[in-house]
Amino acid sequence: MITLHHCVSARSFRPLWMLEELGLPYTLRMLPFPPRALQRDFLADNPLGTVPLLVDGEVRMTESAAMCQYLATRMPGSPLALQPGEADYGAWLNWLHQGEATLTFPQTLVLRYAHFEPPERRQPQVAQDYARWFLARLKALDLVLQDGREFLCAGRFTAADVSVGYALMLAGHLDLLSAMSPAVQAYWQRLQARPAFVRALAAQHQAALDQGVPVTPAPDTRPR
Repeated sequence: MITLHHCVSARSFRPLWMLEELGLPYTLRMLPFPPRALQRDFLADNPLGTVPLLVDGEVRMTESAAMCQYLATRMPGSPLALQPGEADYGAWLNWLHQGEATLTFPQTLVLRYAHFEPPERRQPQVAQDYARWFLARLKALDLVLQDGREFLCAGRFTAADVSVGYALMLAGHLDLLSAMSPAVQAYWQRLQARPAFVRALAAQHQAALDQGVPVTPAPDTRPR
């Protein structure tokens, strides 16, 4: 049984969405955000105090994009993975990791310096600069989608779409969606319409209620 340690709509939403797409059984352990401050016993499980933490037998992982790759390739023949012999294999790996390294990273700086830091430590110029950086990095995504593709690789939905999709989900919490191109906005609408995406949203909400954890999405959390 896979156990996923998760905060509502944090990066750990990526592996949660993957688990729903793959139909794998899992246990969802909900944590308040940020867990390193509000759930100190979690440090015994993950000394970084961050989510996600995925445990699958002896396997322990803390990187959300790597979890997408791991889960997609864990099941032989999964349509969410591409194999080395497929023409889009390199593009699949690139988008899979670009979703985190290129698209989510600048948004975390926007979150920190516009919202998470106490007022005296906020840096509006830094937040604005990294918001523009994120939007500029969407140009590659827009170019691919302008070709008429429904999804990023191999003519089908894959783990790469999950990785990039979470970056767009986070952008929604930062009010950046309206600045995106029509092609990117339409792509995000397609992703949100997937039944597994809807199930993942419902699963995290119900699990938070059941486990007594606030249902406020992590990106919307503000200092008290």
